[in-house]
Formats: sequence, C-alpha cells, structure tokens
Amino acid sequence: MKKQLLIVAHAPSPNTERLRDAIVGGVALSECESVEARIMTPFEAGPEDVVAAHAIILFTTENLGYMSGAMKDFFDRVYYPVLEEKQGLAYLLIIRAGHDGTGTRRGVETIITGLRWKAVQEPLTCRGDFDEAFVGQCEELGMLMAAGLDAGIF
Repeated sequence: MKKQLLIVAHAPSPNTERLRDAIVGGVALSECESVEARIMTPFEAGPEDVVAAHAIILFTTENLGYMSGAMKDFFDRVYYPVLEEKQGLAYLLIIRAGHDGTGTRRGVETIITGLRWKAVQEPLTCRGDFDEAFVGQCEELGMLMAAGLDAGIF
C-alpha cells in the first residue's frame, strides 16, 4: 500500500508555482516508490484528503502578516472533522514571505497545536525578494518528507 503525502499549496503567482513544483519535484527525485504525492490547493483539499494522508506539507504565502485566506479556509473546513483521527500527523510548513513570516508561522502553528500534528522540522520561511535558492530548499524538503515516509520515520 502506498503512503499518501498530501501537499496543500497556495501558489497564486509564477514564483510560488515554481516553489510548489519544486516541492513536488523533490518527492519525485526521492524515488521512493512507496510514497504517492497528492497536490491540492487549499480550496480543493478537504477532510477526507487529510484523513487519507500519512503526512502533509503545507505551503502558504504571507498575506498581511498572516497565512493566506485560502489556507485559513482549508483549516476552517478540516479542523473539527480531522481533530480526533489525525492527531500526530507529520507535517512540514513552508512559508513564502515578503516580510518576515512570523505572523504567518504563528497563525499556522496555533492551529496545528490544536490539531496535535507533529512537525518534522522547523518551518522553512522563504523571506524577502524571490531568491533562486528557495527552489532548491523546497525541493530538498519534498525529498525529506518522501524519504521519511518511505523509511517509516514519520
């Protein structure tokens, strides 16, 4: 049985699309045949997708010092339906921030604390003007999540 890696990504611009694609590309580069990535926008993903997931990558932009409205909508719809069933879900947060991303991180982590999901590492915050290094960082994290799932680490 394949392990589901759910990638919930808000990518409203060409640069954020590149980062989303780098995450997906990293999963593919891992060559972990036991892992299947599902890529969805926050508006598409629902409770049933989270329930089916063995791990989740959350990718959001910083909007007015907070997570994107799309990501907030996702959490509003999935919170109570998955609250009991998905405690301990491994997650990774990636933020594309024009400023410092602290409000975005705080907002997401407050919700995640209530869900009792487990971070696999500190969030990645891609701060400031777009930097090509962001692409490699996102790709690396896609590989990390796939390899961790494949090895049964999370």
